[in-house]
Amino acid sequence: MSRFFAVLFVVAALLGLVFASLSTSDFVQHLDRQTHAVHCSFIPGLAPSNDVASGCHVALMSPYSSVFRSWFWGGLPVALPGIAVFAFLLFRGIELWLARGLRDRHAALFLFAATLVPVVTSVFFAAIAIFELDTFCRTCAGIYTSSFLCFVAAIGLVFTSWSEDGPDDGGGPMDDEDHPAITWGLGVVELGAFVLIPVVLYVLLVPDNAKYVGACGDLPKGSDPNKVLVPIGHHQGGKVAIEVFDPLCPACRGFEKRLDASGLGDQLNRKALLFPLDNTCNWMIDSAIHPGACAVSEAVLCADEPQPVIDWAFEHQEEIKSATEKDKDAAHRMVIAAFPSLAKCVGSANARQRLNRSLRWAVSNQLPVLTPQLYVEGKKLCEEDTDLGLDFALSRLMASSGGSR
Repeated sequence: MSRFFAVLFVVAALLGLVFASLSTSDFVQHLDRQTHAVHCSFIPGLAPSNDVASGCHVALMSPYSSVFRSWFWGGLPVALPGIAVFAFLLFRGIELWLARGLRDRHAALFLFAATLVPVVTSVFFAAIAIFELDTFCRTCAGIYTSSFLCFVAAIGLVFTSWSEDGPDDGGGPMDDEDHPAITWGLGVVELGAFVLIPVVLYVLLVPDNAKYVGACGDLPKGSDPNKVLVPIGHHQGGKVAIEVFDPLCPACRGFEKRLDASGLGDQLNRKALLFPLDNTCNWMIDSAIHPGACAVSEAVLCADEPQPVIDWAFEHQEEIKSATEKDKDAAHRMVIAAFPSLAKCVGSANARQRLNRSLRWAVSNQLPVLTPQLYVEGKKLCEEDTDLGLDFALSRLMASSGGSR
């Protein structure tokens, strides 16, 4: 029976190592500041997907995929220590099986304790995926499952090490059953080394993208004589920032979540330029990329307090777009149902004129047809820095920009 648990443990640790490696590889690919396909399958190594709506892509681009993001571009991927932990478990599992004959009770107990690291981490990130990201990442689920299987197998190894014949009386160079402090002390040192070495190497080798900060263009005309900019985050003394966004744009919703998680939004005095990617009002595009965005944008412009409308639109993006694809007036009805006080304004000539002036403001400033965009004190945050590099690039852009206005 002990051999069964040993095989299960080694296989589970190996699977965890593969899944964590794929996740880290996906993250590292994006260090060139470009967009790449992401692995998202229960089958390790299956062809990566370019679907930006997939749970794995959402998880990768979320604020929770890495730590120390303001220290260097992208931060440290949390899957990298995961590689180290699973590699350590694999090493220790093989050692217990082959060198200790599955009879070292303290080695089995330490192995069980070590599995708590990926198990607790998996529970933590699974809760984030469910309650914060509202998504399901198959590669992440592979890591969670591997962690659980390691945990179960380690419990089995502990019980079988106590229930079977006991330690080998012959002893030997690897037999420290009578010296548990050696087993535990050496194990902690080994685990620390397994984690520390790849982390240090990553930090030393990660590219420095500071040279791109502030080099992606300026806002030619930041003035707003027609009052088309909508206040969305006023903080006294904060850096003046203009955000170009579409309320039905998934990338804009993701950007807002990352900005909130970074805490940098509290240092900005933000105003929004409504730029719906919907050809029913936006003559700069040929088709409705986000159907219903025009009606929702009008609602944002009409509202005395625009933030509740924006929050509602972010929460119901897919529902609004899907309904509007079938019925061009669906977005108008949905926004009025949610905000009855805007019924007279949304769809009115005045609202359409205000939205048209917003689009003309974008033209006069030669803005690309793209959302989201962020300008801080007239300096553009590079498009490549609106996801993984947000904390790193925005903090430096704010530090290098002029005083607030």
